[in-house]
Amino acid sequence: MPAEAGIQTHLNSLGSRLRGNDKSGIFQTFLSSNITIHSSDLYPRLMVQPWDPNFAERTPMFEPLRACAHDLRTPYWPGAGAPLRFVAQAPRADDFEDKYEPRIYMRGEVQFRACNWHDLFNALVWLAFPRAKAALNQRHCRELERQHASGAQNRGAVQDALTLFDEGGVIVASADESLSKLLSGFQWKELFWQRRSEILQSMRFYLFGHALYEKALQPFAGVTGRGVIVEVGAGFFAQPLAAQLAALDGEVAQRIANAALFRATRELAAVPILGVPGWCEDNVFEAFYDNVDYFRPARTPAFMINGR
Repeated sequence: MPAEAGIQTHLNSLGSRLRGNDKSGIFQTFLSSNITIHSSDLYPRLMVQPWDPNFAERTPMFEPLRACAHDLRTPYWPGAGAPLRFVAQAPRADDFEDKYEPRIYMRGEVQFRACNWHDLFNALVWLAFPRAKAALNQRHCRELERQHASGAQNRGAVQDALTLFDEGGVIVASADESLSKLLSGFQWKELFWQRRSEILQSMRFYLFGHALYEKALQPFAGVTGRGVIVEVGAGFFAQPLAAQLAALDGEVAQRIANAALFRATRELAAVPILGVPGWCEDNVFEAFYDNVDYFRPARTPAFMINGR
């Protein structure tokens, strides 16, 4: 079966629950039938992280998630006082089919911790990039099956690359190959400062990793993503955001499914998140990019996943 067909089959098995079309609530179909969590049960026992119903407006970094997060503007954490749509997190599993990734792949159950930013962002990324997330899950499971069959104790380089992108990934759409080369070549100041106006016209960054979204709630110097660079046409950025996300979702899914790619973490381009124009108040000053502890020069050749 072709990789794209396999991903589509996997998506179909997960169903329309991975898209934000279900206006009754974005987590409903992930709820196991016998799990209902109410605020009276939840808050006395959990160390609840403070909820911000307007979190998606804090920074432009959250733009890919805004449409999915629109219905979450409630006074309390989603799921407090109402059924959750992801299944409750289970104790660490020994059986293969009960482990985190196989459970998603085989049963369509995503474990979810209530009142937890990390897991909320993971759910929102499933909605914003369903094909790429499904492809990650499918390939993770294949690698886990190989590991299980071989008896290896530690996960391999492919799993490391998949996990790094899942947690800290950035999709970089570029209509200018010279800008792409500056990014993959660690030429931060020339890219972000000297060619700033060109970036605003010909390059755009879309956070993918849910751990990266969590860090964006309170960003700090040192936050770095790992990027997949997608070359796009000149008219790409004139499309509505939903069309951009759908196109990038499909392209990244195909690359994840390609066994020749995502073989090692070094294939992913480093992206100092706070260097992106508009994503940090301090980056309007040239001296911001002189911080070599953050904007580090390349130590080894950088690689760009280009699918070719």
